[in-house]
Amino acid sequence: MNRIYTRTGDKGTTAIHGGLRVPKTDIRIEANGTLDELNVAVGAIRTSLPSDHQWQPRLREIQLNLMALMSLVATFSEQRVNNPNQLPDTLVGNLECWIDEINSQCTSPECFILPGGTPLAILMHQARVTARRAERNLWHLNEMDPVPENILQYVNRLSDLFFIMSRHELQHSGCREEVWREFGYKRKMK
Repeated sequence: MNRIYTRTGDKGTTAIHGGLRVPKTDIRIEANGTLDELNVAVGAIRTSLPSDHQWQPRLREIQLNLMALMSLVATFSEQRVNNPNQLPDTLVGNLECWIDEINSQCTSPECFILPGGTPLAILMHQARVTARRAERNLWHLNEMDPVPENILQYVNRLSDLFFIMSRHELQHSGCREEVWREFGYKRKMK
């Protein structure tokens, strides 16, 4: 029987792509841990949707992209060309098209919206804030070791995607969006 534990991390280091070991407190590990949390959040959304829901294939694709993305983040920039887990050139553009498609089915927001409404909408908001935290960690890593621009853009767009998905969920489930207050720039225009 194979063991699940290796004991190699017992001294506070962990292996990254290429076999190098870094401290578990390294920002690269923090960024990847947050991306892993995001992947779990996407999985929670998927399991909350019917198996034949139209969003299932795209959400699965996001999970697969996040796995490749984590592999690239776990690789030092000068070694990324040797990483077999590459991302497609259409990564960000495809996501933007999907965001626009969902957004076209929603009313225009006039106010800051409180997260909530339905269990599914709150899962989408949880994914949104996890994507934001992952993005912050990636920018922190980028200050030390360049992160590919498409990765930074993709994670930024994921937070936009989960925001608009939550709005779509509420508006199409008959649940009213709860608002905090009108956007400041709109109040100034009155």
